[in-house]
Amino acid sequence: MGSDNPKITQAMINAYDEYTHLHLDRRRFMEKLTQLAGSGAAAAAIAPLLAANGARADMVPATDDRLTAEDVTYPGANGVTMKGYLVRPKNTSGPLGGVLVIHENRGLNNHIRDVARRMALEGFNALAVDFLSPNGGTPPDEEQARQMFSSLNPSEVAANGEASRVYLAGIEGANGKVGAIGFCWGGGTVGNLAVKSPDLDAGVIYYGSQPKTEDVPAIKAPLMAHYGGLDERINAGIPAFKEALEKNGKEFEIFVYEGANHAFNNDTSSARYDKASADLAWSRSIAFFKKHLS
Repeated sequence: MGSDNPKITQAMINAYDEYTHLHLDRRRFMEKLTQLAGSGAAAAAIAPLLAANGARADMVPATDDRLTAEDVTYPGANGVTMKGYLVRPKNTSGPLGGVLVIHENRGLNNHIRDVARRMALEGFNALAVDFLSPNGGTPPDEEQARQMFSSLNPSEVAANGEASRVYLAGIEGANGKVGAIGFCWGGGTVGNLAVKSPDLDAGVIYYGSQPKTEDVPAIKAPLMAHYGGLDERINAGIPAFKEALEKNGKEFEIFVYEGANHAFNNDTSSARYDKASADLAWSRSIAFFKKHLS
């Protein structure tokens, strides 16, 4: 391919995953990408394609007149004020189930707000939670946001997730049932919320780290999990997780999408987005929520 359409290899995608989730810093990532791409210029062209681009068009405009959307605050755990983006469909025929939409390790950005709007159009009250609220909320700089996640305590995250569930279950027009869907960091958060919250009605995990096997007996909610077939880092935990779910008689479905990468649902990342896998996983997730939240 020419320089206008640089070739992205699996090794480059893996390096980006290492940078965004493990120990590789920005400088070392660019050095590794330069080595893989063959030159600094090629690396500079490829890096934006690997990253999520929040400027890309939303699937559902923020001004969609079928929806009511607003930024909200509500009580979190231990005196924290939580921030979120609440989206509800107009012209409903009765009380609706709610879905917590849990972001990746970039915080509550425009892409996750868009996902919340998509969820509301499916007939749910959707709350995109800002889990960086205890730190003042998600900053505009996504690199800064990523660094903030290291300061979050998992038990406090779960407590704020439960507080978010309680809030969404009690809003006007709610039927009291609440599920959660999360991506990457948010997928792991859904698993942990299922462990900590006996009142969660359904959980959908997208390529998130699995709960500890010893915590699986505490899970009450039915679960659905989606993984990219090329996501070796996360997929290493699937066998033990599946075995623990089966051993403890839990209701679950696990899907692995061959040829798809980590973050295959994120349409703002052109290198990793897989439309066919994303569409199939979404349709399965919506059917799952309609079964358990109606």
